[in-house]
Amino acid sequence: MQTLPSPPVTSPGLTETAFDTTIHRRKTRPVPVGSVTIGGGHPVVVQSMINEDTLDVAGSVAAIRRLHELGCEIVRVTVPSMAHAKALAEIRQQLAATYQPVPLVADVHHNGMKIALEVAKHVDKVRINPGLYVFEKPKGDRTEYTQAEFDEIGQKIRETLEPLVVSLRDQNKSMRIGVNHGSLSERMLFTYGDTPEGMVESALEFIRICESLDFRNLVISLKASRVPVMLAAYRLMVKRMDDLGMDYPLHLGVTEAGDGEYGRIKSTAGIGTLLAEGIGDTIRVSLTEAPEKEIPVCYSILQALGLRKTMVEYVACPSCGRTLFNLEEVLHQVREATKHLTGLDIAVMGCIVNGPGEMADADYGYVGKTPGYISLYRGREEIKKVPEDQGVAELINLIKADGRWVDP
Repeated sequence: MQTLPSPPVTSPGLTETAFDTTIHRRKTRPVPVGSVTIGGGHPVVVQSMINEDTLDVAGSVAAIRRLHELGCEIVRVTVPSMAHAKALAEIRQQLAATYQPVPLVADVHHNGMKIALEVAKHVDKVRINPGLYVFEKPKGDRTEYTQAEFDEIGQKIRETLEPLVVSLRDQNKSMRIGVNHGSLSERMLFTYGDTPEGMVESALEFIRICESLDFRNLVISLKASRVPVMLAAYRLMVKRMDDLGMDYPLHLGVTEAGDGEYGRIKSTAGIGTLLAEGIGDTIRVSLTEAPEKEIPVCYSILQALGLRKTMVEYVACPSCGRTLFNLEEVLHQVREATKHLTGLDIAVMGCIVNGPGEMADADYGYVGKTPGYISLYRGREEIKKVPEDQGVAELINLIKADGRWVDP
């Protein structure tokens, strides 16, 4: 967990008070997924999912590798049939032979016990959806679920789930109990309604079965396509787990978020809100775009909250009449020259009025102080003033002089 600076603030008539700006993450148990650990105080893990047909072994290997090279730490693959499950054995072998082992998750739906048992041999985690794992054919004339009917299906779920739980337990592998708001079982809908409570109870039913078999390598998700539903479900899940003494890590996501700017905003509204509350151990941004485009959004959310530092943090004013150069153009030039670096804060400020104060926490500053010239700062210290057309080059030279530059 990364600690952010907590500067003292002094107000008239008040003593100096330190405000805590740290995100205090919920304590969770560590759950292994190949070489990666979810929870247990480890950094929030970034995930995505390939959209290739798993039977296309070469295409799947290439897609997994593309995601992993971009920083995706766990990759999910869909497994709709036994043939797909067996293909994962070859995918895993080819990754090891031509690239490196990558933590893999298999997505299993619809009466998938045999498929799940096969694929559990070849992946690090199996994701099941409680609403679909034992499929209940809806009855159009149903008006209620009796307790006997409820319990009968619960027993069938246990019988179907137990072999998979035992297999994963004995291999020290993991399971994601992935509830989706849009695919709650008919039994849960009749009992709890189309509500966050139904989502939570659906997850808890499967958790209890796993615990009864001494299996606790569990990650829980409660995804919805509407942000308020998603937020309510995760918050209720945390409350219920706290009440029950459970400490399972949570996988966050707004499912079916769409594409473009709104898809990114919608995902950030849901994922970022919970992360800011200390909830969440692994995330996926679900965009209707190439999976590779999800990864930068994940890291941007984590960086903005101070949970991961994987790229340069740019601080820039919005520009105004005091700005002494084309701020938008210069910010673009600075970004293009330095975007391959990691762990730096660089400020680009248009004038002296707000510059030094607003960029006080930056490692380097690029400030317009007088027309035609740029002042370069290291922290709060002005290092030199250079002609505007040399500003970006001299900023790079300053970073190099401090030994913090790496070539692209």
